[in-house]
Amino acid sequence: MRKYTHIDCFAGPGGICTGLHAAGFETLVAIEYIKSCCDTYSKNHPEVHVIQDDIRNVGEKDIKPYIPAEGVDLVTSGMPCETFSTAGNTSRSFYDDRQFLFREGIRIALMSNAKMILFENVPAITTKTIAKGSKELIVDILIRELEEAGYEHHQQFVLDASMYGVPQKRKRFFILASKDKRRIEAPKEGRFPSASVSDALDDLPYVEANSNLEGTEYLDEGSNYAKLMKDDSFWKRDVVCNKVTYQMPMRHRKPTLERFSLLNEGESLKNLFERYQGKKREELQSRRVLPKKMFIKRNYRLIHSEPSPTVTSHCLDEFVHPKYDRALTVRECARLQSFPDSYDFIGGPYLTPHLHNEIQDKYEQIGDAVPPLLAYAWGIKIIELLED
Repeated sequence: MRKYTHIDCFAGPGGICTGLHAAGFETLVAIEYIKSCCDTYSKNHPEVHVIQDDIRNVGEKDIKPYIPAEGVDLVTSGMPCETFSTAGNTSRSFYDDRQFLFREGIRIALMSNAKMILFENVPAITTKTIAKGSKELIVDILIRELEEAGYEHHQQFVLDASMYGVPQKRKRFFILASKDKRRIEAPKEGRFPSASVSDALDDLPYVEANSNLEGTEYLDEGSNYAKLMKDDSFWKRDVVCNKVTYQMPMRHRKPTLERFSLLNEGESLKNLFERYQGKKREELQSRRVLPKKMFIKRNYRLIHSEPSPTVTSHCLDEFVHPKYDRALTVRECARLQSFPDSYDFIGGPYLTPHLHNEIQDKYEQIGDAVPPLLAYAWGIKIIELLED
């Protein structure tokens, strides 16, 4: 059976590679700037030549020795989304060179004579202009430069990861482009049944906040989704992992634990500010149960019977366990992202301040990744299109 070849640009900790590998791709080269992500990537995909550098510094000498002379089948490019995201009040006001990094994906595709290229980003990229006051959209420039590079056949898609078996409502924008004239379609939905937070977490061991005790034994076989996360034959991973890893509870102050106890499923810090007003709110704030400032995306207690909201690099602060009064563990966040249980997040510390842009802790790595099950769906579809 022929292996389909792949170069992974803006590779992160390896979410795309993990899914494509399960589908039948062989990733030959990965390019990533953040060292902690590279460490995690290399640990889990030792066969891949990982380049830790700014992609703009990567040239033919760095790639050509590791790929076939005729080129590769696919280049993926999920460039940083900070300037496109609507998550922050000021994020859309950034206009810098990061918004044109899509050009590096095209450059690498040309350098490697890739048959197809897959771009991934947040849906808000479709409305981002090149400069304040301009009417020209980034995505229009991307399409024009794709066509100029010979990738004339392309389609745009917005896909929800929850439709591909991921227990998370995560919408992402994709462009799939081909040099050759071929039909371009989105992956088929429903290959895996929809999964909820409960499906994702129900077999993981109970761990109590502040206990410093890591859970290592599965409670039971778990849901079909949990079984898939433990099925290394599906993921084509040559590992032996019979114990749970990274199921370590975080430490919380006593007032924070009290805050968590006030939350019902589907409620967040915003609901507590609405519920407690006047003197009661002041009293809770004086004891630091409530902060002085209300953050909308903070301390959301997950609904066990539904997929989670989008897992982001801030997932430690954003989510509270649906049953227990604590934040999620690294493994629980990985489950929501559909990383297999044998995946080892070796790079970086557990936590690091978000001000350190050149370090990503384990939560940030997971939150910024492409869900492997969504990448798997793309891999199956792209192989189908290449064989057509």
